[in-house]
Amino acid sequence: MTNLMKKILFIGLVLMLIFLISVLLIGPVQSNYLEIVPEYTHSHTKAICDEQNLCQDYEIFCENKDVIYIIPITGAVVQFAEDWQDPRDEEIRSGFC
Repeated sequence: MTNLMKKILFIGLVLMLIFLISVLLIGPVQSNYLEIVPEYTHSHTKAICDEQNLCQDYEIFCENKDVIYIIPITGAVVQFAEDWQDPRDEEIRSGFC
């Protein structure tokens, strides 16, 4: 093994060691949004529509009758025709918890 190969191997090992130490010190990154929501809440999904009949599904977290978080569900969007009427009654359309 040449000196150049030994140096490259040594640098690679040092970089890997630095990476592993930094991962251990920082800890795993939490990407799950449910971990920001307290355990005492409950949730449900609901479509919220705008004036142009574009509807997006959301997960709504509640504590008693209070909204804690509203988080959009990725990809859960639908565009209805201009003459579409939401069949849900007003209480369901406007209420959250």
